[in-house]
Amino acid sequence: MKTIDDLLREDLVAGRRVFVRADLNVPLDGTTITDDGRIRAVLPTITRLAEAGAKVVVASHLGRPKGAPDPQFSLAPAAERLAELLGRDVAFATDTVGESARATVGGLADGQVALLENLRFNAGETSKDDSERGAFADQLATLADAYVGDGFGAVHRKHASVYDLPARLPHAAGGLIATEVGVLKQLTEDVKRPYAVVLGGAKVSDKLGVIDHLLEKADRILIGGGMAYTFLKALGHEVGISLLQQDQVPAVQAYLRRAEERGVEFVLPVDVLVSPEFPDLKTKAPANPSVVAADAIPADQEGLDIGPETRKLYASKLADAATVFWNGPMGVFEHPDYAEGTRAVAHALLDAASSSQKEGAFTVVGGGDSAAAVRSLGFDESAFGHISTGGGASLEYLEGKTLPGLAALED
Repeated sequence: MKTIDDLLREDLVAGRRVFVRADLNVPLDGTTITDDGRIRAVLPTITRLAEAGAKVVVASHLGRPKGAPDPQFSLAPAAERLAELLGRDVAFATDTVGESARATVGGLADGQVALLENLRFNAGETSKDDSERGAFADQLATLADAYVGDGFGAVHRKHASVYDLPARLPHAAGGLIATEVGVLKQLTEDVKRPYAVVLGGAKVSDKLGVIDHLLEKADRILIGGGMAYTFLKALGHEVGISLLQQDQVPAVQAYLRRAEERGVEFVLPVDVLVSPEFPDLKTKAPANPSVVAADAIPADQEGLDIGPETRKLYASKLADAATVFWNGPMGVFEHPDYAEGTRAVAHALLDAASSSQKEGAFTVVGGGDSAAAVRSLGFDESAFGHISTGGGASLEYLEGKTLPGLAALED
């Protein structure tokens, strides 16, 4: 896989239009960006190209528009924030391959940066039809002389700007993708042990593939979040009105048996915070949850976070780890009454990384809500070994899948 260094050696940067496929899919409250982590992650690549004299054409998706312009998914707020973080102007094209895009890119001088409007405003970006996707990639290719893939959060998608466009231009991986792939290799090749994995989030179905693969790699797997209640149900416990995927219970039971056969330790909650209703995430009104044993959830209650004894248990299971991968919060961390489980796991990762009893653990926060939680709860990001920008992409890589966006960057 080529890098920006290769493009520089081949004289494909200075004075050339370089298309950077970034991932600026940031959360918005109206037009206010609530977490700019993905924008900051691509800054080094954009800065390096601009300082090398490229005319940098940045492109990304945002949200899930239906293949047509939709103001609520405009990248205009991202353009404004990108300019602030770069400390330089960012020209904004109000379309993807139309008149505004052509004029904006055509007006760039060496070292200047432009951002195209949301790629998913064009149906060709996400089309399952190869010819439609290819036609959009052909139009994008007219705006550039070289391609740099640096949107790790999108590399598991077979989309025009991710998969088809690199084949039409000299291409290379940006610094972010190179870093992400290097980290994931440390989680799959010659892993330092003990290797502990913490999985949370809402749906167990989203994690079955990675559990299947990690049963061959990990020493212990800790389960939290909404998916924990399907595991507890698989053990025959009452889970009340907690989030439950009943159809996944047989699969979970099979994984628990397989883990026992392979000597992989599965660690499940021993107590949980419950409430008869879901908390109000807008007002953050007090929820007054109760703590109950994980095998004694009342029929009219919903589990919304791991309890204090589980927090202690999970911290003890991470204390001696040499490698830790964490994907998914332990509860409804957006509400202060249900954030302590997620906070406790984050603290446990930091403690494992800074342990004076052994060489500090290599800790990876696997993107998505877990990365957002780390930032929203006020943790120092630099204290973790790595915080991924792509939750879905990270999981699919760990499942052993071929990611289209990475395959497209290979020569």
